Amino acid sequence: MSDASTPEASVPLTSYREYPADEMLRRARDFNAELQRRRTVRQFSDRPVAQEVIEQCLLAAGSAPSGAHQQPWHFVAISDPELKRRIRGAAEDAETEFYATAPEEWLSALAPLGTDEHKPYLETAPYLIAVFAARYGVDADGARHTHYYVQESVGIACGFLIAALHHAGLATLTHTPNPMGFLSQVLGRPKNERPVMLIVAGYPAPDARVPDLTRKPLSSIATFK
Repeated sequence: MSDASTPEASVPLTSYREYPADEMLRRARDFNAELQRRRTVRQFSDRPVAQEVIEQCLLAAGSAPSGAHQQPWHFVAISDPELKRRIRGAAEDAETEFYATAPEEWLSALAPLGTDEHKPYLETAPYLIAVFAARYGVDADGARHTHYYVQESVGIACGFLIAALHHAGLATLTHTPNPMGFLSQVLGRPKNERPVMLIVAGYPAPDARVPDLTRKPLSSIATFK
């Protein structure tokens, strides 16, 4: 008989690997160094990417923890040129309106990034990955059931996905057109799903450039007590 803290359906933990302290530190440093190389890219090559690579990265994203293990996410990987063209058109329409009405403070914050309403990478990059959050679940008989911590769960899965794509050797860009309801219509997603973001994935263009930015030091982003 299990105690109160052990669910009856549990199984032994066999996947955990413990490392010696020096190897643990080395692995932590290596992983940090790899992610420090990650940069958001806005100039993409049209070089194709094997679907199997995207599949493995999506499986990695799907391993993220989620509230009550409800996995309230759905990823649509888009390589079809016509769909990418339609998404670009709708996204640029939304962005044109945004840049015409956004507060000056927000526009000033965006200025160093060199971003504007023109989004050619939405057609150029080999893959767009649209991320949807399932606000509630629907059973086979059509009954609804509540999902918990949806925003937090999907956010973690997106982080896993970006890290997996970078680890595989691809560049990425996160794009959040506002409003983005057009993604649900273009991609035929059900009413219980809300679009969260587009992740652009592919090889950087040979002449790609990125802003000269620095990341905050540890002392600014973490506190040890």
